Amino acid sequence: MPNPLPWWHPSRFAQRRAFLDARARIAAAIRAHFARDGFVEVDTPALQVSPGLEPHLHAFETRLRSPDAPGERTLYLHTSPEFAMKKLLVAGVPRLFQLAHAFRNRERASTHHPEFTMLEWYRAGSDYTALMDDCEALLRCALAAAGRERLEFRGAACDPGLPFERLTVAEAFAKHAGRDVFALEPAPGDSYEDAFFRVLLNEVEPKLGIGRPTLLYDWPIALGALARQKPGEPRVAERVELFVAGLELANGFSELTDAAEQRRRFERDGAEKARLYGERYPIDGDFLAALEHGLPASAGMALGFDRLVVCATGAERIEDVLWAPVDDG
Repeated sequence: MPNPLPWWHPSRFAQRRAFLDARARIAAAIRAHFARDGFVEVDTPALQVSPGLEPHLHAFETRLRSPDAPGERTLYLHTSPEFAMKKLLVAGVPRLFQLAHAFRNRERASTHHPEFTMLEWYRAGSDYTALMDDCEALLRCALAAAGRERLEFRGAACDPGLPFERLTVAEAFAKHAGRDVFALEPAPGDSYEDAFFRVLLNEVEPKLGIGRPTLLYDWPIALGALARQKPGEPRVAERVELFVAGLELANGFSELTDAAEQRRRFERDGAEKARLYGERYPIDGDFLAALEHGLPASAGMALGFDRLVVCATGAERIEDVLWAPVDDG
């Protein structure tokens, strides 16, 4: 039953205060962890030419009016700080992280919020194996800051003190769904991506991160997004996701540095978004120019900070760990 009191009412706020105090400790511990590892904390603008081009993400659109010129420009609130942070890699920042507000429309549920906090970090001169090691250290850091022994979500428990499970996507599909991930047959009118995510979400994902965290890596190249192809394996992209207690927490890549290939993937994803939703977002030409100038070999990861706090505190939903949730009226 919905709570009739507003989120700011002292009696209702008091029910969340322990979660929020833990959130502050976890954020401080993560900042200290990255500082010890030689990272610099950056702060990039939420307003972007392109909000991110993953087909299933929906952005908030706004208008920029200049005091010196007539008319207006369409801009978007970013769905991730990824493009701006990669431009900083090109600019010469070798290790950077950010606790950024990100925005995704059409998303509100126990594990989704229209405005949320993304922990995103990048390492020049590294690949996705370094990100896997980062995830192990960060989960242990967050749990220690929360003062708890296990991560939990919806009755499932996960101990990051144990060795993390590392599974390729092909291994996970064979183990948990009895399927060959490269031989999925889409239903009429569906794409390979539709068939893939139907199996992943219904048969595979609920079994990941149970007992100990799972790092799911080596994704089909069609789902590589901004990830580079794995050398010697043309069907596979160097992408990794982190799962805890059946919940996805993070998504990362060995970064694609080829501007022409990135443009091709952007155009492919734009066409898929148009097919599914009848809309298409612009490509950030400045981002492609940065790739052409020279993105160093690097790896980057985006982790849902609010979800991490939920699992580290035993909260039931994202709104329990937000200082001030978005008011939906």
